[in-house]
Amino acid sequence: MPKAWKTKNRGKLTTMPKPRIYPAREDRIEMEAVVGAYRSDERAMEWYYYLDEKLAVPFEARVGTDLPGSPLSVGGKVEVLGMAHEGSCETDMLVWVGSPRKARRTSVPSGAADR
Repeated sequence: MPKAWKTKNRGKLTTMPKPRIYPAREDRIEMEAVVGAYRSDERAMEWYYYLDEKLAVPFEARVGTDLPGSPLSVGGKVEVLGMAHEGSCETDMLVWVGSPRKARRTSVPSGAADR
């Protein structure tokens, strides 16, 4: 994971700090979510199945990240409907979201929606 990454904030490119690491959370993920997975593709799929089982959907969230090509606006409300298809989640965890005012669904990285 990079020490920092760049994001657009009101048209300006800003650097966000690396998220804080919580040892208890990391241990829980290691023991519950990815136990027995050794390769990166195995770890991704184990993480996917863990989230698919544990994620309590639907829930409302706000869009926290502006993604290129996304129809969603930062700060807009969306309803997280569940995990995207497993084949889409081999490199990033994606969730299906829908707008409360639109009957349309799209998949976005799970980190793009703030609960």
